[in-house]
Amino acid sequence: MKRAPEPESVTVLLDEWRKGSLEAEDRLMVVVQGELRGLAARYLRRERAGHTLQPTAVVNEAYLRLVPQRQVHWANRAHFFSIAAKMMRRVLVDHARRKRAAKRDVAAAGPVALTEVPDPGGQYDVDVLSLHEALSDLARLDARQAEVVELRFFAGLKIDEIAAALDISTATVKRDLTTATVWLRHRMGR
Repeated sequence: MKRAPEPESVTVLLDEWRKGSLEAEDRLMVVVQGELRGLAARYLRRERAGHTLQPTAVVNEAYLRLVPQRQVHWANRAHFFSIAAKMMRRVLVDHARRKRAAKRDVAAAGPVALTEVPDPGGQYDVDVLSLHEALSDLARLDARQAEVVELRFFAGLKIDEIAAALDISTATVKRDLTTATVWLRHRMGR
């Protein structure tokens, strides 16, 4: 079983990368690639069957968005994964928006034969756009709760990692997660 990278080594590599080391950037991506791919895979398992986006594509697109972030002062591993989670969320939301737009274009083209209607068994477990909109609404009410949910759901961080990333107690993280989950379920109609 592959062991997760040491937090200190990721933090050191992030600092070297920020200072301009291309070697550190390459080593960093090797170290975090597997973990980011695992996060993306876990998230995509919540999607409908036959989802067209693969975990590697999510990670690669997020990586392309992270590379220009060299000027960011990465505090630690949790901070990096927090930013990576935001990038992966944007990749997934952009993909869902493109799919929705394509469906509207097809619907505008005219009627569809009954044999072309997809199987309703492939329902979303989580609708990315609905979750994105609900998180945006939650952020307007309580930005920290929205960030806690994002770090847990999109970055897969543990309670203690979220607490360290946001510089709050684990009890506060748990309370925020509970409150935000109830609010999001109500908001999303579940």
